[in-house]
Amino acid sequence: MMTTLTNEILQNKRKKYVPRGVNNGNLAIADHALGATITDVDQYEWIDFAGAIGVLNVGHSHPKVTKAVQQQVEKFLHPGFNVMMYEGYIHLAEKLCQITPGLFDKQTLLLNSGAEAVENAIKASRKYTGRQAVVSFVRGFHGRTNMTMSMTSKVKPYKFGFGPFAPEVYQAPFPYLYHKPEALSEEAYVDETIEQFKAFFTATVAPENVACVVMEPIQGEGGFIIPPKKFVQFVRDFCVQHGIVFVADEIQTGFGRTGKLFGIEHFDVVPDLMTVSKSLAAGLPLSGVVGRTEILDAAAPGELGGTFAGNPVACAAALAVIDVIEEEDLVAKSEVLGQKIEAKLTELANKHDYVGDIRRLGSMVAVEIVENRVNKSPDKARTGAITSYANENGLLLLSAGVNGNVIRFLAPLVITDVELEKGLSILEEAFEL
Repeated sequence: MMTTLTNEILQNKRKKYVPRGVNNGNLAIADHALGATITDVDQYEWIDFAGAIGVLNVGHSHPKVTKAVQQQVEKFLHPGFNVMMYEGYIHLAEKLCQITPGLFDKQTLLLNSGAEAVENAIKASRKYTGRQAVVSFVRGFHGRTNMTMSMTSKVKPYKFGFGPFAPEVYQAPFPYLYHKPEALSEEAYVDETIEQFKAFFTATVAPENVACVVMEPIQGEGGFIIPPKKFVQFVRDFCVQHGIVFVADEIQTGFGRTGKLFGIEHFDVVPDLMTVSKSLAAGLPLSGVVGRTEILDAAAPGELGGTFAGNPVACAAALAVIDVIEEEDLVAKSEVLGQKIEAKLTELANKHDYVGDIRRLGSMVAVEIVENRVNKSPDKARTGAITSYANENGLLLLSAGVNGNVIRFLAPLVITDVELEKGLSILEEAFEL
């Protein structure tokens, strides 16, 4: 009774003191969490297929990460790297330069959030090139600041009523194979999208004015849209040809999620700059921009940084995360996890005509919910019903997509077979609605 009352009191306080614009997909209140299971204040267990929106590749409260955080807390919390340096920032910067793609000289700038990393990648690109324009892609998502909202496609809920937006930001075409015209082969469709991309730089913005092109290797909030390798490679080559900085936004795709350490590795492309965050620090706020020294070193002292950027506690967590990924072979486990989720979705597709495209790289898995497989029209209502049932019955589950009709899977890579089977069982019940 006391626990229920506490939950009720907390819910009422949340309504009174926290803006309703901060959405809650699940109304339970967490008490503790481990691996891929969260226990709420009423002691109900929730299998986590959301991972705090892709933040927990190494799971909740991993012992090695927790220990690293505790040890750092006992030393100091935050002298501020701009005031006095500390080892954690430097060691993590070195480590990120070592594990990211590219054999050239690199540097790392540490920050607080994914959006802040994107903004600083743009700052560095503008400083280096002396140009102003920024190109992102249709259906892309890069954050909720003014600049990153400007780069984001999905109007509601991310942009509606929040303008005016930053100038000199343009959205280029991006292929979506599942919704290509029926008359076109996959190869012809990709070629057509490439032609549209080239035309974009004639009709919309001149390449000579573009500082950077920012691309998610897999579009996250856009619906886990996987581009063809040919398209990604063309964009990269176009950037090289025109002196444009190519930025890979790896905030959701990084640290093993796609079955590679970083998503861009699937495309045999090396970016000039890469933004990282989310699973970097297992839930502590930390992000980074990693890439070519000549680009990041173009800014003068004092032009980059921030009060809390590269907090030592978060750096300690991140160093432990990178160790865990290697020691527990989580990149390989990601592929196995993705195969298991895909197998269940394929089983569900054989039962339900509303199950459309199933797509994945590693354990970055999505299923598109449609009216039927002939018209492929988005079914946002059914998608909402499935995720609502899951979130009311012990499974944390997220939707995505510009039309809100994609269910995405971001389960921790450390999830046990027992946790996975329990989650998939609830998912199957949700699909029977």
